[in-house]
Amino acid sequence: MRQNPIVPLGIALLIFLIGCGSRQVDLAWQQPLPLGRDLTTSKPPIATSEVEEPTALQELTGTINLRQALALALMHNPDLRAFSWDVRVGEARTLQAGLRPNPELEAEIEEFGGSGDLSGFGAIETAVQLSYLIELGGKLGRRRQVAALETELAGWDYETARLDVLTQTAQAFIDVLAAQETVALNEELVRLAEQVCNVVKAQVEAGKVSPVEQARAQVELSTSRIGLERSKRVLEADRKALAATWSSTLPAFERVEGQFEMTKPIPTAEQLANRVSQNPDIARWVVEMAQRRAAIKLEKSGRIPDLSIGGGMKHLSEIGDVSLIFGISIPLSFFDRNQGAIREAEYNLAKAFEERKSTEVFVRTALATTYQVLSAAWGTVTALKNDVLPGAQSALDAATEGYRIGKFGFLEMLDAQRTLFEVRGSYIDALVEYHKAVAYVERLIGEPLN
Repeated sequence: MRQNPIVPLGIALLIFLIGCGSRQVDLAWQQPLPLGRDLTTSKPPIATSEVEEPTALQELTGTINLRQALALALMHNPDLRAFSWDVRVGEARTLQAGLRPNPELEAEIEEFGGSGDLSGFGAIETAVQLSYLIELGGKLGRRRQVAALETELAGWDYETARLDVLTQTAQAFIDVLAAQETVALNEELVRLAEQVCNVVKAQVEAGKVSPVEQARAQVELSTSRIGLERSKRVLEADRKALAATWSSTLPAFERVEGQFEMTKPIPTAEQLANRVSQNPDIARWVVEMAQRRAAIKLEKSGRIPDLSIGGGMKHLSEIGDVSLIFGISIPLSFFDRNQGAIREAEYNLAKAFEERKSTEVFVRTALATTYQVLSAAWGTVTALKNDVLPGAQSALDAATEGYRIGKFGFLEMLDAQRTLFEVRGSYIDALVEYHKAVAYVERLIGEPLN
């Protein structure tokens, strides 16, 4: 029996195609920026068999600090976890973009079931053909490059989301700290109002002051108690907002602890402006521009038509012979030369230049505006702490002692008391503004402020 020459040819072609199969995609995630780099973030598995419903959150109880809150948020924030899957999706698309086209196996039977001599199967002709599309113009490599750059952009989007979660959690943590301070301040105000009320009551009973002053003291006590309850409700709302950053609907922690009153001198505006280039919203545009240029090259490669070749054998039952078949086809680019897609890609590149400029302007403007807020808050905190608070405390101490010995009236003491607690409330507000501005500046420069 004669050996069919198409058999070794087909085997060789199949071995070649198998050898050109897919390679495992192992794309590195973006190197985390310095802000929060030492904290672990949740990354999804590569193997789909390992994908499952998120496990129940093991929340911390008792007192937690900022680092613990940030760690919980980075591991369990649902928005951040969703962005991490975008990176895996990009890796899968890059894998798919690097795959060669599949060969096609075609079988054809003819010259049977007709009339006359062709009514039976005596003259049947059987053809088996293997064909393969050869992409020309470097389409495969360029398609994979575009997909890889898109995956890198997804990594930058994840890094942006990571910094957003850090900032959101830090600011929510500051709100809880401030709410705790406000509750403590109002509790102290209630205690002081109770003491004043008792002193006034004793003086009324001794006939030294009018009962009207006792009524005033009672009003101040009731007002301070209302303020205390209101601050407790604000604290509970802030605790829930903080827990929501790690996808908890009911906070299990009782308190937070941190250095709320600690402030540090801030860098100059020029120093911060020099560090803004590593902001992920700006840094990603290096990859974005490369991706859009690669997209133009990919679309231009579409002008080159692909080549399709095929080969096989044909068996003629009537004479028992076998013949070889070979075919080649190539489109003629008379009309469609991918002009529209090329022009679209070029327009997208032109658009990218404007988008990059807009992003840089936005980030630098946001940094300048936030720096002004930070600078003003730091100056306010320093002035209140060093000058205003000590003076207000001394005034209250003097007014309280003077009222006890009958030197001052009730209204003078009450006014000094209100002044002190208003100043302390302003001090808390200034600290909140300072710490929140620090958190947002760190988001804009991608690293700790100091």
